[in-house]
Parts: sequence; C-alpha cells; structure tokens
Amino acid sequence: MLVVATAGHVDHGKSTLVRALTGMEPDRWAEERRRGMTIDLGFAWTTLASGTTVAFVDVPGHERFVPNMLAGVGPVPAAAVVVAADEGWMPQSAEHLAALDALGVAYGLLVVTRADLADPGPALARARAELAVTSLRGVEAVVVSGVTGVGLPDLRAALDRLAARVPSADRTAPVRLWVDRSFTVRGSGTVVTGTLGAGRLRVGDELELAGTGEKVRVRGLHRLGEARDAVDPVARVAVNLRGVPRDRVARGDALLTPGRFRASELVDVRLAGDAVTALPATLTLHVGAAAVPARVRPLGGDTLRLRLGRPVPLLVGDRALLRDPGRHHVAGGVTVLDVLPPLLRRRGAAAARAAVLATLDGRPDLAGELRRRGLVRAGDLVRAGVPVPVAPVAGDWLADPDHWRRLADRLADAVARYTREHPLEPGAPVEVLRRQLDLPDRVLVEALVRAPLRLTAGRVGTAGADPLPESVARAVALVRDDYAAYPFRAPDADRLAAVGLGVREIGAAVRAGALLRLTGNVLLLPGAPQQAVRVLAGLPQPFTLSAARQAWDTTRRVAVPLLELLDRQGRTRRLPDDARVVVDADCVDPPAAGRPGRLP
Repeated sequence: MLVVATAGHVDHGKSTLVRALTGMEPDRWAEERRRGMTIDLGFAWTTLASGTTVAFVDVPGHERFVPNMLAGVGPVPAAAVVVAADEGWMPQSAEHLAALDALGVAYGLLVVTRADLADPGPALARARAELAVTSLRGVEAVVVSGVTGVGLPDLRAALDRLAARVPSADRTAPVRLWVDRSFTVRGSGTVVTGTLGAGRLRVGDELELAGTGEKVRVRGLHRLGEARDAVDPVARVAVNLRGVPRDRVARGDALLTPGRFRASELVDVRLAGDAVTALPATLTLHVGAAAVPARVRPLGGDTLRLRLGRPVPLLVGDRALLRDPGRHHVAGGVTVLDVLPPLLRRRGAAAARAAVLATLDGRPDLAGELRRRGLVRAGDLVRAGVPVPVAPVAGDWLADPDHWRRLADRLADAVARYTREHPLEPGAPVEVLRRQLDLPDRVLVEALVRAPLRLTAGRVGTAGADPLPESVARAVALVRDDYAAYPFRAPDADRLAAVGLGVREIGAAVRAGALLRLTGNVLLLPGAPQQAVRVLAGLPQPFTLSAARQAWDTTRRVAVPLLELLDRQGRTRRLPDDARVVVDADCVDPPAAGRPGRLP
C-alpha cells in the first residue's frame, strides 16, 4: 500500500481531488461539509491500474489547523503538494512545504488543480521553484481538474510510479503506531487509527501505550475497512483495543512493541532551519502525530537540547520539526541525536556537549555509543533504536573495549592500594571498589576480577599473596614457640593480647593459613588435626572424649571443638555411645611394636 498525505493552502481542491480519485468522501464531519473546508484529518483510498492500493490522508489547509495537518503528515512516507492554478502559491502552501521539508519527506508529487479555471503554467512554474530547494525537489508534476476529470488518468499513473519508488518498509521492525484518531464503536470499545510505517500488527498482540507504559491487547484490526488477522506496513490501520477506556488514548499517543522504545523527556537534536541562537525559549515539537511543548536550550553550532512537556517515544535518527505556533512559523526540522543525554551541570558542559554532538549524524552506531558512554545498559540502547549484536560484559551492561581494559587496570591498582592501607583485611570490599571506580553496578566489579585477583565472600584480593604484615608474622612466631612443647594447648586471650594478636590480627593470620581457628575461638597450628589423629590412632579403639583429652594433654575447651572438626573432616567417627574411632588411615603412621595401628 502507498500512503500519501495531501498538503497545500486552504480551498485549493485537496479534498475535491481525493473524492475524484477515490469516489469516497474524506471530510468526516458535517461541519466540514457545511463549510466546504477540511478541519480534521480525512481518509480515503483507491486501487491503481497496477493493483497497488493508494490511501490518502487528507489534511486541512487553513492556518488554524496546521497542528491537525502535521498529525496526518508526520507518519506518512509520501505527500502530494496541491496548488490551485487560479490562486497559485499561497502562505499555507509555503508552511506546508516547510513542514514536509523539515520532516525530510522526499517522495511525492506536485499536483496543480483547477486547470479548468486558469492557465496552470504560472502556478506550476512557481511551485517547481519552491520545491526545488527542499527535500521534494525533482518530484513529478501533474496538472488536473477535479471537476472535469482532466489529468486524473495521468495522476493515477504518476501515483503508480511513485509507489514503485517509495522504499519498502521493514516488517520485522518494532511497531510504533502514532495515533491520529481515537473513538468508540458500540459493541467493540475503543478504536484508534494511524499509519503503520514499520513492523507487523496481529490480532492478539500485546502492545504498550507510550504515555503510561500500560499493556494493551489488540482485539481486532481493520485495513481499509476490512477486518484482518494481521497488517503489514505501510498501511492505514484501525486497531480495536481490548479493555481500554476511550479517555486513556488520544491523538499523539502511540502503540509500541513492548521493551523496544523509551519515552524521553530530554533529547539532543540537530536543527536544520533557523539559527539556534534565534529560537524562542519554547516551541512545539511535532513528531509522528504528536505535538509536544518543548523548552529549547541551544548548545552550539546547530545543536540544541529539548526538554519536552511529556515523555515521547523517540529513537536515534528520528525526524521531527519545531514550530512556533504563535508566529505560525516552522523553525526547522530536527534530527534526533541522543535520547539518553547526560546532564549538563558544570561550567562549559554545554560547549563540550556541542562538540560531541557535532560528530554525530543521527545514524545508530553501537561502537560510537560505547565509545562515548563507556558503560551502558543494552536495553537502553535497544530502546534508543541502536542495534546490539554483542553480548554484555556483565548482567545487561555493555562496555567499550578500551574503557573496560582501563577499568580492569584501575581495579588492580585499587585492590593493591586497599591492601596496603588495610593489611589485616581479606581484600577490598566490592562495594568500596564500586564507589572508587564510579561504577553503577556491583556486578561490573565482579566481572572485572581477573587473575591474579580473586573474589571471595564479597571481597577482592590477590591470590597467592602473603597478606601478613611483619608485626603479625612476629606475633604468630611467638605463639608457635608456645606450641612446641604442648601442641594442643591453645593460648588464652591474655597470652594472645600479650604477643599482639587482637581480633583483626588473628583474622589475618587465619586467612593466611598461619593459624587454625576452631569453634569457640580456639587457636591451634595448621598441622594440629593431622598430629591429633596420629595421637588418637595410638589409643585403644574406640576411645572417649576424656581419653582423647588426656592423650592430647589439653582441656575440654580444646578437645571438644578439635574432635568435632575431625568428625567433619571424616578422620574420626562418632559412635552411638559417644565414643569414637579413627577412620582416616591415610594420615596415620604405620603401627609401632606394642601399640595399635590403623583400624580396618
């Protein structure tokens, strides 16, 4: 289907032309027919000789209804610029053409009407000259009379040729259907209409309402008055929404594929038109069928920042226009450069931002986005219209490769610095490192850990390193001397404090493997369990807790947790009567004469 919007001055025969081509009445309201002037959008269609269907969006020409005109033109890929032979080029001809040029509409026709009332030559020459400096330069021109029918066969043939030139739409793209009408049908509920420019709609599809993010379900579809199970682009389509009150959706809203668009209130754009320094503080942004107030902040050159009066689902590369409604003036067309712009808080930030934007052309570029942002969520880029064919580095996060390598180097430096400053701690906490590296998510710190770094219990340290400072090593050496004669007598708190082993120092020594901590804060040497089993193996089997304590020459404070450790390690087994036997033969020496050895 070819969808064409009419454009031109009021009372230049746009609706008459559509009626003559389609045999349908595009003016929907009695008031329009009474006044002989299109007020709102009209729709009609016909089939061309090739079998192609052409649907017309008939827009109002009066200056008071330019917002209605822009709602119809915004989503449409082609336009017919209509100029009356008897009146020639007029003010609304110029404003409509400026709007089409601002939106980048490059496909269309020039139609000179009322050829039965005046020589079409002067009007045709002037119109061609006006179009020659716009996006519609070089379009085919046709002279017709909607009343007599002169030129209508030529116009239908020209529409067929136009249909062949307009690029095919992408049916695999996400749906963004700008709503240009919303009404209620008795027995069916809320119906919205719009021009489907890309994507595919099916009955039963779940969509999002752009304004609220609310999920809605497609109950039914109509294309050119016929019920359809699915509709492909480009097409005029009516969508019956299940369970959606009429007052929840209006012109300027959009139906969206879930998760594929982000409603933006702050956008950076490039302006083609007026000088950015000459713009008023507030303009109206027209995009799709939406008209949104926008506060304007010039950044530099031809770029500016827009703060929108409400969130709008925009993508990088979108074309829109800025209009001053008070002066009935199109300030120019804008190309969306960034829908996720950084805040400008520091002096000189606007100029720096303008320098960045000067390098952008409005085409989605993953490598460029990563280079500028360093880190960004994949979902945010997808919703901005940037394809993401690469895997995240962690979670949903994407990273510029060079930035990621620099972060890994900074992480290693941060861990080394933290270890020097906190020698008694088992590495740097992940959250501390996240703040030091100014990262938005802990998973990024964890993903950056590479050998020789290691991640243990929420801390990042260096594998294989001896974290014991010299003072702690000396204190441990003093305790080792105590164990020489009595390996199973654990030093008490006073002794530990006397040699300089406080809570943090003991923790460091245990993590380094210099001491073994049992339940109850009992400290032994790391080899104590193996030595303890050798002693127990020399006892008559099974043995009691008292026998083990006496053999080890220690107290119950040590014997109980030491036996529990041996049970957990599988070196001993506790029997129903609370006696135990040695079961780990690997650590037991061969039996000497006169004493028991390994048990079967």
